Amino acid sequence: MRRRRRVRQLESSDPEPVTLTRVTAIRAFAKFADAEEAGRWLDEACEAEDTVDVLVADAMALLNRALHAQAVAAANPSSRSELAAEDAERVAIGYGSGEETAAGRFTDARRVDVHGGSSKRRRREEELRPQERVAGVLTGRERLDACETLLLRARADLDAGRDREAALQLRVGLEALLVELKDAVADPGHEEDIGILNERKSEVGAAANAALKGDLDAGQRHNVEELLQISERVLRRRRVLRG
Repeated sequence: MRRRRRVRQLESSDPEPVTLTRVTAIRAFAKFADAEEAGRWLDEACEAEDTVDVLVADAMALLNRALHAQAVAAANPSSRSELAAEDAERVAIGYGSGEETAAGRFTDARRVDVHGGSSKRRRREEELRPQERVAGVLTGRERLDACETLLLRARADLDAGRDREAALQLRVGLEALLVELKDAVADPGHEEDIGILNERKSEVGAAANAALKGDLDAGQRHNVEELLQISERVLRRRRVLRG
């Protein structure tokens, strides 16, 4: 018989402190000859915004691979297996000895602003006004189509380098989109994109069949990426035109 969890009276209405998890992504394959070389690398890396973006993206990709592996290994479908740099309280780039970095410390480090600017992802989220839609879903005024969830999973898999999973997700996601959004909006661009997806859905099927046997080749991976982008464009257009 399962024991009931103990319920205790709150001593205060003030929010309790939030526990933070600290993660260090170590580029062990790129060792420095000495501290002078490491310091020069850090100065140059932090001067170029593109380099900072690449380093942060590499670190997040490593973290997400670890989270995904943990979720699968634990057979826990509710585990959060995808994070973005914007989810972090603080992001830093630095260097240190093996003992320092293993303990999450640095010899020298620079804090990186991942919340400012106008990234492509942020502009897309602002365009879709997600908060308004969330309110609509919770109040029953709107619903989430199955294709949206499936295509979102396909995008997460593709961005994480899980090409086989992305191809399989896209196959069912595209089938759902072609049914759910066939006549979603009266727009020439929408009709054109739906036509392209109908004509090329066999390419997604071929990629998914290949994924059942092994890795995708370059052409199949390109088809999955391109058709996923068109599918995402259909979703964005539907949301924008409906207001």
